Amino acid sequence: MSVSAFLKPADWFRDDGGPRYVQLRQRLSDGVSQGILSPGSPLPPEREIASITDFSRVTVRKAIQSLAEDGIIVQRQGSGSFIASKTEQIEQKLSRLTSFSEDMERRGKVSTSQWLERGLFLPSPDEMTSLGLSSEDSVARIVRLRRADGAPIAIERASLPTDILPNPLAVQTSLYETLEQDGHRPVRALQKISAINLAEAEAALLEVATGDAGLRIERTSYLASGRVAEFTQSIYRGDAYNFVAELRLSKE
Repeated sequence: MSVSAFLKPADWFRDDGGPRYVQLRQRLSDGVSQGILSPGSPLPPEREIASITDFSRVTVRKAIQSLAEDGIIVQRQGSGSFIASKTEQIEQKLSRLTSFSEDMERRGKVSTSQWLERGLFLPSPDEMTSLGLSSEDSVARIVRLRRADGAPIAIERASLPTDILPNPLAVQTSLYETLEQDGHRPVRALQKISAINLAEAEAALLEVATGDAGLRIERTSYLASGRVAEFTQSIYRGDAYNFVAELRLSKE
């Protein structure tokens, strides 16, 4: 069944069924659950839905906004409204230091990246503090949108001293594989995880609604010598990752 046919009000609208926007909201929600409106697909424009249903644009907008508040629809400025993608949750153990590419390969998933920034830059205050750099130094920085089987999972921003990563363009897939080739792969890390609400730009990249739950992860990685090798700031979709830590009873 086409979306237009599914939205024809003769099959679902009732004069005594409550407010029009509530009935339209339910019909759109039913379309998602029945697979007529598939995850990631665009929703017809407001004016088209208004024409199909003979409802006002205000009624249509109210129904769509209600669905967006519940995370069923994602609204992207300048692009329209889309059915929210369903992302399988990934469980990540905090006791293992691996790259995103290695994590996905171990799970049988295909990892891909969209480059957002890559090159040598003047360091930010956070990068200077974490990597022990001065304002006159340069920092190697790579920023990527990480995907698993095509679904956006995280925005990852990695910063490294230039003697550890002199050429950021050499990183094609796995950063850690590139570092290992030069004997600079980190062997341990300290990681801090905090809950956030995603800002508009972050939410658009991760294909979720603005204000949705996310995870901010800061990781400082070290070489075997104890030197800081990498400072990473990542933002993960809150519905995509579960971080698991194993705890043992202390003998003290």
